[in-house]
Amino acid sequence: MRTVFVFPAGERAETIASLDRHLPRQRGPWTLDGNLYIDIDDERTGYLFSDWDPEDVTIVEAAVGHHPTWAVQIDISGRLDGTAELHQLIALLLEHGGVATDDYTSHPWTLPEIVSGAVIDGLHFFDFRGYHELTRDQPECVPDSIS
Repeated sequence: MRTVFVFPAGERAETIASLDRHLPRQRGPWTLDGNLYIDIDDERTGYLFSDWDPEDVTIVEAAVGHHPTWAVQIDISGRLDGTAELHQLIALLLEHGGVATDDYTSHPWTLPEIVSGAVIDGLHFFDFRGYHELTRDQPECVPDSIS
């Protein structure tokens, strides 16, 4: 499963209402075509940022202008590419601003960057193929042996 976090501009209730309108009769999680699983994660009742590097949290804070306390978490099934479906959903969620993060870079992506196909650190948004190509020949980390 691959994961994207979206930090939309605006209020949480507005984002939930938009998801309810576009993905009716479902919630917890919402699904798109049975392959994207969409839910709200937060720091108070969920796990948002619990396994993030502090530097990555700081980068998101700088991009949105404050410390976000909630995000839309999108899990993408490994059974399909998912890029087109994800881009459709991202366009909806970032329509009024905000950023998205993926598993492949620490860059907080804006909608114009995603739509234009911008390249950051050699990768596009949600560029799982490019990431695997870049890291394919990287040596694996081997922990020091315990003596």
